Formats: sequence, structure tokens, C-alpha cells
Amino acid sequence: MAIDSTWVSPGILPPIINTTPNSPTVCAKPSTVGEFGVVLMIGGNIPGETQVLSIAIYDHVEALEYGQAHLLSAGLLVMSFLMLLAVYAINRHVSLVRG
Repeated sequence: MAIDSTWVSPGILPPIINTTPNSPTVCAKPSTVGEFGVVLMIGGNIPGETQVLSIAIYDHVEALEYGQAHLLSAGLLVMSFLMLLAVYAINRHVSLVRG
């Protein structure tokens, strides 16, 4: 079922997006795919010289080394949570200092 372009107007679309519980996921997926492509193009994958974690995970999956890919992915997830925790702690400290 296609949506008629006359139905989707600037006044209707933002409330629909805000009420959708999956909207952050929908917005994050294309961004992640795009970032992966940019990392691959700019960072490259020259063996022994340039390699980023996302490309290393991709290489392990491509070689059917799922254990290594899972280990790297888990490490990336833990690192992400620690970085978010640090940002939240700094923001909380700053807001307490400012009063």
C-alpha cells in the first residue's frame, strides 16, 4: 500500500515519527550502514597498516570466524557503554556544579 504524497505533510509527519517507539532504530540503521561505508572507503583495509574495528569484525564474519567476531563485538559494546557512562557522569557533575 503506497502512501499518497498529498497525505504526508510537514504538519503530519513529525507527530507520527515522535509517537513511533521504533523511530530511533529506524533512523539509526541507515546512519550505521552509511558510516560503515565511509570507514571502508576512507580508512581502507590495508593488511598490516590500516584496520578499524568494524572492518575487523566484518573480516572475521566473512572468514566464518564467528567466535572472534563475537568477541570483538562484545568488546565494542562494552566500550560504548563505558563511554556513555563517562559522558553521563560528566554531564551530571557539571549540572550539579552549576546548581
